[in-house]
Amino acid sequence: MSNVFPFQLFPAGNNKTNDKATEVTTMKAMQEQLFLELRQTQAEIEKSLKNQQKQGWLTSILEEELEDVDAALKKFKTGNFGQCEISGEMMPDYLLKMIPTLKSIEDSENLEVYYKKPIY
Repeated sequence: MSNVFPFQLFPAGNNKTNDKATEVTTMKAMQEQLFLELRQTQAEIEKSLKNQQKQGWLTSILEEELEDVDAALKKFKTGNFGQCEISGEMMPDYLLKMIPTLKSIEDSENLEVYYKKPIY
């Protein structure tokens, strides 16, 4: 892979092209940050599961969360991160920043059920 960054692929004189390059660079930076956060979450959950002395109610929750994190990391590797599993559309960045393990736009419509504080 070459060391060419997306913003280097477009000529400097075209503002529309530069805007697109900036958007691509910003999206890439956001995805890299989310990837790092997911890797950290994965490590923390695995450590918690390893250190548990007995199976309890928290174990099943941690295992389910670990499955979601693993699935999101696989999506990064295949290039499908952020894509709705039902419609195939890209999910909004603000939702992925809040919940990077989100699987579908439909799931995002049910988020208020899980939060004690309003999202908006």
